[in-house]
Amino acid sequence: MFSKSVWESGMRAGGVMVLVISGVILVALAMWIVPIYSVWQQEQAGRAELVRAEQNRRIAVLEAEARLESERLNAQAEVERARGVAEANAIIADGLGGPEGYLRYLWILALSENQQDVIYVPTEAGLPILEATRGLQAPRSQN
Repeated sequence: MFSKSVWESGMRAGGVMVLVISGVILVALAMWIVPIYSVWQQEQAGRAELVRAEQNRRIAVLEAEARLESERLNAQAEVERARGVAEANAIIADGLGGPEGYLRYLWILALSENQQDVIYVPTEAGLPILEATRGLQAPRSQN
């Protein structure tokens, strides 16, 4: 009996010793692995941020190139429109006897769109005939 209880107490002490040593080894292993894992994790986060920044830069460059191409095409369209207007003006001006005839035609069009009752027409010296007496006439009262 005595030997059995000594053996059991020795086993208990040996088991506790194994647990303590295993715990110390696990703590030491954790102290060695955790810093390595932290460095690896930060490295991966840095790589992900770099890839994200490169992708954002590519997107910005592509957007700028698209705006440039759009503005270039808009400028070409504006040049073509201006050429068309210039050709149309030249055709109309030639048909109306030159630039003076075309300007006179535009003036007549502007007068036809005018909603006023009084139109001032330039005379000999380029001065309009004014109706100076029109405002002085008093309306007649009816008795």
